[in-house]
Amino acid sequence: MSEYSREQRKPRVAVVFGGRSSEHAISCVTAANVLQAIDRDKYDVVPIGISTSGHWVLESGDPERLSITDGKLPEVDVTALPVLFGANRELVVSEPDRVPSTLGEVDVVFPLLHGPWGEDGTIQGLLEMSDIRYVGAGVLASAVGMDKHYMKVVFQAAGLEVTPYVVIRDRDWIRDPQASREAVDALGYPVFVKPCRGGSSLGISKVNNLDELDDAVAEARAHDPKVIVEASAKHPREIEVGVLGGLNGGQPEVSVCGEVAVSGGGHDFYDFETKYLPEGEEYTALSVPADLPDDVAADIRAKALTAFDAIEAEGLARVDFFLDDDGRVIINEINTMPGFTPTSMFPRLWAASGLDYPALVDRLLTLAMTRPTGLR
Repeated sequence: MSEYSREQRKPRVAVVFGGRSSEHAISCVTAANVLQAIDRDKYDVVPIGISTSGHWVLESGDPERLSITDGKLPEVDVTALPVLFGANRELVVSEPDRVPSTLGEVDVVFPLLHGPWGEDGTIQGLLEMSDIRYVGAGVLASAVGMDKHYMKVVFQAAGLEVTPYVVIRDRDWIRDPQASREAVDALGYPVFVKPCRGGSSLGISKVNNLDELDDAVAEARAHDPKVIVEASAKHPREIEVGVLGGLNGGQPEVSVCGEVAVSGGGHDFYDFETKYLPEGEEYTALSVPADLPDDVAADIRAKALTAFDAIEAEGLARVDFFLDDDGRVIINEINTMPGFTPTSMFPRLWAASGLDYPALVDRLLTLAMTRPTGLR
């Protein structure tokens, strides 16, 4: 397409969601809200769903169908028309027994995919190879941000304090589970057992003693054969911060701090139910801004920027910390494609910092439209 013809139309945004991970439904929920928020006077929008089997389809983009309704989780419509990226960044509809038709050139992709095969550098690599601009972190940052083990290695190298941890690889648990049990026991209980490369609190368990460990590892291994076990911080407060890439090559910006507190209903931590299901709201308190002394908030915000730069993040990230009883700021994790519904922490942090939801979506698209392609 010539530069002249490109200038005669609105930028075309492919919103990609769903995916093969266990976070498929949450990706759909995120997409429902982003699709509503994108300014259609400014952008042409093409909703692209990826089914749990990995098929790419042209979705309706109906926000109501992509929302959690009566406790039922949404999913991509596998009967929709299949699509693929062709030459010159063109999106092609491939109907059976028909000549493929094109939807035109895509200027930027908004990959609203959580977890493996979406947030871990895989789709980012595909888009890089196709010379297509996209929202969010690149291949390296996405991969490091997805793997809680290597994330901690990078954070420690950057001078950030992390919780003590044990990694249980697939071969470790199969060959010598007792050695893993002893390593976890040395951390002291309680501990948190997590899939190493997962999100949305799926597969996470709080373990109070050795008798509970094997079931928790089995639950985590159902999501990822690589498991990480983390020591529990001392009566921690959970503090979260949002980071946005700077415009025109400027410094990244950091939001106000927010705090998550969970109590009651049998919930010991910020799990899937308290994050996403309506019944969990009564047990969850999100305080934005968090009630923190100015110097502590400034320290946390500075450490969030350090974490963002440490993994070479781009576009956006939510950085989560523990503030323990001794006043230590301990980094928990970075999320390079955080939950993005209007009630999620990341948009709340930016709303409190002066950027409402539609403006936040527009900011991310603006950043993506100006990012260089090719080797950088």
